[in-house]
Amino acid sequence: MVNEENHRGYTLIELLMVIAIISILAAIAIPMYRAQTVRAKLAEVTNAMGHIASAVGTYYEDMNDFPSSLDVPAIQSSLGVGLSALSKVETAAVTNGVITVTITNVGSPVNGSTITLSPSTGSDGSVLWTWSGSIENAYLPKK
Repeated sequence: MVNEENHRGYTLIELLMVIAIISILAAIAIPMYRAQTVRAKLAEVTNAMGHIASAVGTYYEDMNDFPSSLDVPAIQSSLGVGLSALSKVETAAVTNGVITVTITNVGSPVNGSTITLSPSTGSDGSVLWTWSGSIENAYLPKK
């Protein structure tokens, strides 16, 4: 007859199964967490580009043409968009309405990549924007 009072705790197999399950969950969760962190940091860049796009759209409405060539100081003075406080934008330029930003200080999968916001005009004269660039499609903003 077996004494039930001496059977306390977990067996080695049970402990190994718990460790295996936690390891599998961590292997899935950590890369997803890193990707979401990069997307969150990219929000600063895409928000800045949205402000530039609004200013370029206003410029187009006023001048009936897109700005030909602007760097960061010209974007700030001509379009009135402040970019000096952005730590995630290495360079920014507007060329014939196309906004191109080089990313820095975000994360290894996107640092040094560019995001481009290209304008086109609709039949009603509205400005429509399309995202592209050298950045991976997974990190591009949704259309």
